[in-house]
Amino acid sequence: MATTIVPLNTMLADLDESLRKMLERDLDRHGFDGVEIVFDAPSKEWSATLSTPTVDCFLYDLREAVDRRPIDWYTDEGNGRREVRPPMRLDASYAVTAWTRAVEDEHRLLSQVLAVMYAYPDLPEDVLTGTLADKLAQRYPLTTRVAQSRQDKADFWTSIGGQYKASIDYVVTISCESGTYVERGPEVRTQTMRILDKETRSLMLELHRIGGRVLDGDGVPVANAWVVLSGSGWSATNEDGKFQFQNVPPGTYECTARGPDGAEASAEVDVPGGTLDLTLGSGTRKPAKRRA
Repeated sequence: MATTIVPLNTMLADLDESLRKMLERDLDRHGFDGVEIVFDAPSKEWSATLSTPTVDCFLYDLREAVDRRPIDWYTDEGNGRREVRPPMRLDASYAVTAWTRAVEDEHRLLSQVLAVMYAYPDLPEDVLTGTLADKLAQRYPLTTRVAQSRQDKADFWTSIGGQYKASIDYVVTISCESGTYVERGPEVRTQTMRILDKETRSLMLELHRIGGRVLDGDGVPVANAWVVLSGSGWSATNEDGKFQFQNVPPGTYECTARGPDGAEASAEVDVPGGTLDLTLGSGTRKPAKRRA
């Protein structure tokens, strides 16, 4: 059953602050110090109150980036048993304008703002603030598009009560986490298959599946390690350091693992009922039996 816990979300405010940091930093480098970065609707009443050079980044549209919609649910990195619904990817669209007393200065400022925005196809990590700096909250790069066409610019200025002027359309694609997840059952490492005689119902054959993990000295799973189970062949670990052996008869076995760097570990395991984690470089442990 799916569980939903709506997370705290401040992505739009964090995006505004990240854009402010990026513009202030790069404008200062080229002598445009003292420029105000604001996010107000550029109406006539608002523009009449300006007294300093200003760059206005007005968020005018927010819609799903359908062409970038993720489909597959993913495994929670902090909980390997939790499948999480993918985030919704959104295009946040800004109308960016420059405001100064002289038209020439306004065009210089707008040109530099355009250059700054075009320089970064992804928002640089060193300006990201709040949830945007959290890799779990923003699993995808914050990609940008600048100077894309918008057909309704005249209607846009009319709707906000402003006077038509040159503006830059700037779009940042961000992610909104769903807070919805499905908790999977505990990992199954062992399995038993019993074959009975049809007439007498007596046990004819019993086979088992056993599994475990190979870890390094820091407890990190080791991929592509060779694992040998005495008398039952060999296996290799996957990217999570896990291995399995199928159709193993009951008994006590020696299990040996060898990592890509040559480090080894071995231990005994009971079948049925045994599960095993091997730590490379720890030598031989006897017994190393843990009930499922």
